[in-house]
Amino acid sequence: MSLFKKLFGGTKLEPIDLSIIKTDLHSHLIPGIDDGSKSMEDSLAMLRKFKSLGYQKVITTPHIMIDYYKNNPEIILGGLEKVREALKTENIDIEIEAAAEYYLDPHFEELIAKKELLTFGDNHILFELSFMEEPPRVKDTIFSLITEGYKPILAHVERYPFYHSKWDIIEELKSRDCLLQLNINSLSGQYGPQVKKMAEQLIEKELIDVIGSDCHHMGHLEMMDGLRTNKHLHTIASKTNLLNKTL
Repeated sequence: MSLFKKLFGGTKLEPIDLSIIKTDLHSHLIPGIDDGSKSMEDSLAMLRKFKSLGYQKVITTPHIMIDYYKNNPEIILGGLEKVREALKTENIDIEIEAAAEYYLDPHFEELIAKKELLTFGDNHILFELSFMEEPPRVKDTIFSLITEGYKPILAHVERYPFYHSKWDIIEELKSRDCLLQLNINSLSGQYGPQVKKMAEQLIEKELIDVIGSDCHHMGHLEMMDGLRTNKHLHTIASKTNLLNKTL
């Protein structure tokens, strides 16, 4: 049977080995600094689960949001070292790096101008928007990032209701060299049916560059484990130029 029929013809797929993805981008695993992991025990349990799913590496991305999570490189990298020490002590063989998930606010724009951003990969930056309405300076911020030598990635693009089915806007973002990240668990319906539909369409239209767990707690990983027979996850994980595979 052809791969196409396996993916789209209704045949139940075997659970995908997530080692094909190699690296998870977008999670909240440094304990006590945002709305993610509450303790080192939580962090280690989640990292064990990532390892059991086949991941070789995790790039964790704590929130930086001036009104709520006043994190900075010192706090994040200091927390990263503690997690690495705990992994070594517990003999958990998985690599972990840290960057940030920046909220598009005036503080983020100041950090861009000062070149004080935590990057990963080839000078990549992960940033997110308000879920309420599109901020007025999205395109300007992307331009500023690229001008300063950064490579922007918009987090969980499928979750913004103001972008749902706005394919002209999505294409324009990509034309401006902004990469698009999708949350794997959006395929479960966790964020609602419209987000699930948008996630599926983004994959079908081959608009997604990188995927992530957006893991805040063990429940997110258990949900992701249950998606391993999902045809859209099979499709995106098999994408040859998926950025995760080179991080």
